[in-house]
Amino acid sequence: MLAINVEIVPRVKIMGFIAYKSPWLHFKRKVNEYVLYFIRSGELHIREEDRRYALRKGDLFILEPNMEHEGTEKHTCDYYYIHYEHPATRTVQIDDMLATARYLIARHEQPPVDQPERDANGIGPYDCYFPKYHTIADKTRFQQTVHAMNEMLQLYKRKHYNRSLAALRLTGLLIDLSRDHFTDELQKSDRFHSKAIVKVNAVIDYIHQNYQSKITGDDIERLFETNFDYLNRAFKKATGQPIGRYINTVRIRQAKELIETTPLGIGEIGYLTGLSDPYHFSKVFKKYVGVSPTQYYKNRNEID
Repeated sequence: MLAINVEIVPRVKIMGFIAYKSPWLHFKRKVNEYVLYFIRSGELHIREEDRRYALRKGDLFILEPNMEHEGTEKHTCDYYYIHYEHPATRTVQIDDMLATARYLIARHEQPPVDQPERDANGIGPYDCYFPKYHTIADKTRFQQTVHAMNEMLQLYKRKHYNRSLAALRLTGLLIDLSRDHFTDELQKSDRFHSKAIVKVNAVIDYIHQNYQSKITGDDIERLFETNFDYLNRAFKKATGQPIGRYINTVRIRQAKELIETTPLGIGEIGYLTGLSDPYHFSKVFKKYVGVSPTQYYKNRNEID
């Protein structure tokens, strides 16, 4: 298992796509960067130090720096490759994969600035955990990954500064890989409880995408086809707070950011964060922050 600090963007050194229509054997080498392979079709049999891997369609695999690797069997293969450097990636050992999966999937998404450098589980606010080797079995997810790879490749081939965008897309891919892997672990190991956790995670995504709009319990019950009271209990167990409070936490977090970084008026900020009534916005803001939006703005200006 690898862990990466996603606050730091990787440096993409080279990337591309290769289609070997005749059986081919990967050459022996040792490189000082990470190499990500995504197999679109065929097979790639490879050894890294003393471990052998047989990669097939849908497999994502990451070779680590300064480890000798070479092919072990000849096969036809179509695959994407990305060579990248990242100074804050480390190898980690996870003893209880299921417990870690539960924690990471449903971890309460506090603003990183409010979190300690490492929590009780030893996980930092920007840490993303993902496997060296993961199989994308779902057809839709496979096509999405092919599309993401093609997008990254097009960005990389264009103007030089677009490589920064490709690097950001790579970070997003690693985050998706992490979520897919731990979701799979939950579904394989604990089907009864994992369904609730996966739905909680989906609700979290929905809230972050739609906090600007009105969100009701009926909306959530209809969209996720689950009794709202049951889902709310599962949500509170996973995140430490009920759905309504979580929605307001997200809204107020965004409101604080807009107050700090834009010249927008207080009423407009309330509207943009799903709290369109100025009185209600001010009341909710004060409940969560301790001061009114106007006072918060004044306090920030005094600090600056």
